[in-house]
Amino acid sequence: MTEISRDPSKEWLQAELEDSFDEDYELELGDATLSEAIAKVQPNAQKPTIDRGLYFRHLLDLQRELIKLQTWVAHSGAKVVVLFEGRDSAGKGGAIKRITQRLNPRVCRVVALPAPTERERSQWYFQRYVPHLPARGEIVLFDRSWYNRAGVERVMGFASAEQVEQFFEDAPDFERMLVSSGIILLKYWFSISDEEQQLRFLTRIHDPMKQWKLSPMDLQSRVRWEDYTAAKEEMLKRTNTPAARWYIVEGNDKRRARLNCIDHLLKQIPYREVPQETVELPQRKFNPNYERHPIEKELYVPRVYG
Repeated sequence: MTEISRDPSKEWLQAELEDSFDEDYELELGDATLSEAIAKVQPNAQKPTIDRGLYFRHLLDLQRELIKLQTWVAHSGAKVVVLFEGRDSAGKGGAIKRITQRLNPRVCRVVALPAPTERERSQWYFQRYVPHLPARGEIVLFDRSWYNRAGVERVMGFASAEQVEQFFEDAPDFERMLVSSGIILLKYWFSISDEEQQLRFLTRIHDPMKQWKLSPMDLQSRVRWEDYTAAKEEMLKRTNTPAARWYIVEGNDKRRARLNCIDHLLKQIPYREVPQETVELPQRKFNPNYERHPIEKELYVPRVYG
């Protein structure tokens, strides 16, 4: 029987390609776990979504364009700010992960600020966001932003009626200043239905790997669904300006929401492909007189997994 020859270089390449796509699979595996939990909690809740293979093909195409966008931003010195807002569990974090997944963190970074400190609460409201704005050649994604005041702070009573009204007067002016300074500003609201949020919360309760995402504030958002709806409607009405428009992402279908958001984001920025110099791997220098010294075994991480 003839032995089939093996090409080590091809096997190595195959392993490298599989490893590069494992992150996609790991992210999607979390969604699959949620889907199974949904089926147990509410059997009729399953809805058809885009085919997984087709989804990945579209996602990779869009991520290639995001790399072109990143290169153009770094080359041109553009400054980009993208705000992601929406109800808890609406899919903001998933979209942000897919945007940043293959980008350089030195160019594209995520800002997710914690609750303000006592000192920050005494400052001008927008002040704590200003240090995180981009310099030349940077993209900043805000996972929640200054619109906390129009949403959670308002609904939960952390801001007075006067503070909220002052925010509505100041926010359009603040954003006009950002845009006039040369910043490309995009604002996305991820919208999901009452039923969809309920299902996502239930699956988080039943999934140990997702329970950390549920806070007492998240649970209160279920109780105050209508209050959040009223706050969102006024926010969109009073802060949707020609200089800084809101764009609503329909989020009930996570896969389509991510693809639609990334596609729209790319179309809002006039980037172009930047010619790249051909990269050639230089020859390694060898020193015939160098002797490699042994390293103590105690320095190695134990090979628990072989």
